[in-house]
Amino acid sequence: MRASDIMTTSIITASPDMSVRQAAGTMVFAGISGMPVVDESGKLLGMITEGDLMHRAEIGTGVKQRAWWLELVASTSELATQYVKEHARKVRDVMTTDVTTITESCPVGDIAELLDRRHIKRVPVMRDGKVVGVVSRANLIRALVTMAPELPATAENGDHAIREDVLAAMAGQPWAMARENVIVENGTVHLWGPVVGADEGNAIRVTAENVAGVKDVVTHFGRPPSDSSLG
Repeated sequence: MRASDIMTTSIITASPDMSVRQAAGTMVFAGISGMPVVDESGKLLGMITEGDLMHRAEIGTGVKQRAWWLELVASTSELATQYVKEHARKVRDVMTTDVTTITESCPVGDIAELLDRRHIKRVPVMRDGKVVGVVSRANLIRALVTMAPELPATAENGDHAIREDVLAAMAGQPWAMARENVIVENGTVHLWGPVVGADEGNAIRVTAENVAGVKDVVTHFGRPPSDSSLG
């Protein structure tokens, strides 16, 4: 799955000459937290987001008076930039210009990693220098719903096959369980064995839950398999 499969194509944009108040209203009424800023030809100039509008003089959210020593170490340029962010009336003066972009062929996994690494909530999708879509965290969540349906139990997945699949799924992991500690009965996986940490236990359980044909997973950590279960 790629950007073209999940991106929003009905894009709401801002112009650089739009007022900050109008930009804020557009985001509020459209239910979005950011939008691309483009010129008359459609060229991407920047992004205006909630983060750019957090510190504003009008609503008393500007940066508080700096400690005297911070005033000394902060450059004149930094202080001037902060003042503009707090008081400017046009989008062009408060927008973020260092914008990360992607193409339509960008894999979904790469997009998720990019959003996480850059600490951003959305990224414009470009084609021939123009914005053709936006991928947001919400788009990724919708993709998760599409890509991860419930795994149904199927008749061909007998208990023996399910057990082998569970063992194969854990193979090579440092928290993998020994073969004798994985028992399957009527599609329910029973996990036995020594006491394990909560994180390792969760990893073992999730591994089993993701195997096709598994109806349920029951953990018995800290207990040896009972004789009846071994039958």
